Formats: sequence, C-alpha cells, structure tokens
Amino acid sequence: MRYHETPLQVRFNEIDAYNVAWHGHYVAWMEVGRNDLAGRFGLDAGQLAEIGCLAPVVSLEIKYCNPARFNDRLVIRTSLRSSDIATLVFLSEVVGPDGTKLASGVTTHALTDMSGVLQFHFPTPVTERVTAMTAWLERP
Repeated sequence: MRYHETPLQVRFNEIDAYNVAWHGHYVAWMEVGRNDLAGRFGLDAGQLAEIGCLAPVVSLEIKYCNPARFNDRLVIRTSLRSSDIATLVFLSEVVGPDGTKLASGVTTHALTDMSGVLQFHFPTPVTERVTAMTAWLERP
C-alpha cells in the first residue's frame, strides 16, 4: 500500500532538555500528516462535521525508534487501513532526513454523529470518500 507524504521541520520549541524532539510532538506530527491526507478526500475534522459526523480518536499506538533533532527535515507518511466497521484506522511513520524511521503509529477513529452516538456503518458520503482515498493509496 502506498502512503501520502507530508514534510515538516523540527522547530526549536519542539526539542527537550536532551536536545531531541519531545515525544509528545510525534503525536502532533502524525496528526498533521493524517489531516493532510484526510483533507484531500473530504475527511478531515471540519469536512466530516459538515456532513454531520465526528471521528474522535479511540486508540493511539506509537513506537519510538530514533530521535528527531532541531532543524531536521522530516516526512510524515500516512496511510489508511481498511476496516469492516465505521472506523478510520490511520497508519503513520515519521521519517528522518536520511530516510531513517523515527517513529510509527496507528490511530483509530470511531465514527459518531454530532451528538457522539456511535455509528456502525459509514454514511454514503463517508463511504464514497474512504473508497476514493483507498483507491488512491492502492494505485500502482
């Protein structure tokens, strides 16, 4: 499966006393990549709200492999794992300037209506957008 790439640069305020990027920033960077990909297919938070849906994070997994440092130019690679239920499962990798994997993660987002009621099936507009994203990610 392919992935979408989002470039980022480590800012000074993102490093800690050990002169490496603080671990919490990796989650935010993955969110930037996820929203970049999702927005291209009408599935970012604002676009989902326009069709009456929310997609809160219900699970987050992250593995740290190597540190990022001040001014490193990173690439956030994001993909979508298919699901049989009304969830969006995003796969993320943070890649360093030399191509080294710095971290990987998975976020699972449950689909709800605007009142927070869990949905068991995607509404048609969401299905169409997920199908388009999946087709784009699976292209050769």
